[in-house]
Amino acid sequence: MPRRTSSRSARRPHHPPAGNPAEWPLYEAEVLRGLEEVARTELGTVRGLDILSVGDEAVQFRYAGDLSRLSRLRSVTAVYAVRRWDVPRPRGLLGHQQLGELTGWLREVAAQGGHTSLRLSAAGRDTEVMERLTAEIAAGLGLPHQPEDGELRLRLRPAADGSGWEVLARLTPRPLSARDWRVCNREGGLNAAAAYGALALAGLRASDRIFNPMCGSGTLLVERALMGPYEAMVGVDIDPEAVACARANLRAAGRRVEVAQVDALNTGLPPRSFDLIVADLPWGDDIGTHGGNAELYPAFLREMHRLCSKGGRLLVITHEIRLFERVLAGSPWQGRELTQIYSGGHHPKVYLLTR
Repeated sequence: MPRRTSSRSARRPHHPPAGNPAEWPLYEAEVLRGLEEVARTELGTVRGLDILSVGDEAVQFRYAGDLSRLSRLRSVTAVYAVRRWDVPRPRGLLGHQQLGELTGWLREVAAQGGHTSLRLSAAGRDTEVMERLTAEIAAGLGLPHQPEDGELRLRLRPAADGSGWEVLARLTPRPLSARDWRVCNREGGLNAAAAYGALALAGLRASDRIFNPMCGSGTLLVERALMGPYEAMVGVDIDPEAVACARANLRAAGRRVEVAQVDALNTGLPPRSFDLIVADLPWGDDIGTHGGNAELYPAFLREMHRLCSKGGRLLVITHEIRLFERVLAGSPWQGRELTQIYSGGHHPKVYLLTR
């Protein structure tokens, strides 16, 4: 298993922006439910950023620094610029002054993010008022309206205090969870923001020897490789196409991690080879079957217990919650639930097990 540590290029000193934070531009991070505190922690590392509130699936903050820093966030699915207009109804945004302000603000967002199209996501977007507003914005920006996959995603909602309306504009053409390194994607692949969040909750140790059984497209491998130093890391999958996919994604991420075509339950590795084992187990829908999981899960926990070092940890992500908790109760592991993530119609739980 090759040793691998992440390196960082030298950075110029950063000074927090001057002025009153209450006057800094307003932003909102869109977060998978269950990872709000992980997002709060990551946002807290950004200098010159003032967190205002943490709610369900969102963290609101003010920030006056370099916007490219926000595009590198890994725990959130998207970041939106937020601006409020004191109008009683969306129709008020069609007023000459309001529409001019709105278009001018969105022009700045589109120029910064390089958006080439737009779409509106709002209740009643098919009403006459919303369609006219969308057409006016598209004409003012010179961007085509693509209702299903427009890059400049706009959201419209009433202000929280009930007075006025807020417009939210996504800063990046794609969600932040759609990583640039993902050149290969397999059905049932783990959301990258979910992988980051689970790994963050498990704790990062530079001394960890890490094993990712049934690695699939390599999402957990890539995200952990990008998070910081570790002693060694290896992934295995019995499917040769999965192995090729994981290797391609790791190359695209610029990380060298060993990935082998091996049955995770028959690796031939000696006992206590790893300090951290991370696994996104088959959920029985896109990958595997519920009946097959009833046999897989007990065998998996037994073999991982053999491979895990004394004092080591096993991170498990699964949507087969009842089965896993039943099997866990009869195993030698001590476990606790870290969080439940709501992603793509699934509600997997994240568990951390110790010997």
